Amino acid sequence: MFNIDDASKKSKEAMDTMLKNYSEVTKGFQAIATEATDYSKKSFQDLASFMEAMTSVKSVEAAFELQTSFMKSSYESFVAEATKMGEMYADLAKIAYKPYEATMGKAVVPMSQAA
Repeated sequence: MFNIDDASKKSKEAMDTMLKNYSEVTKGFQAIATEATDYSKKSFQDLASFMEAMTSVKSVEAAFELQTSFMKSSYESFVAEATKMGEMYADLAKIAYKPYEATMGKAVVPMSQAA
């Protein structure tokens, strides 16, 4: 039999879960945006420092060494940042999927038993 009180309670629980998950996902996106902004600022500052150093170079060899060093550090910084951002997106996906784990688990069990 359909019970209004039970339906209301389930609806409230579902809404609370959705809002909590939405809040966690929003925090994840904010963290990613903050990280991207910080990396962009650091990258720009490094480039400005490199350009300033290039203007004071006296020889072609010194310019080549400076450029090589800058490119190496930029590449290493990019790889580290890309790895960190990838981990942040993976964590965000886990958070977004979390409310559906129980439902998917219940759905997978009958399918695996039928096979």
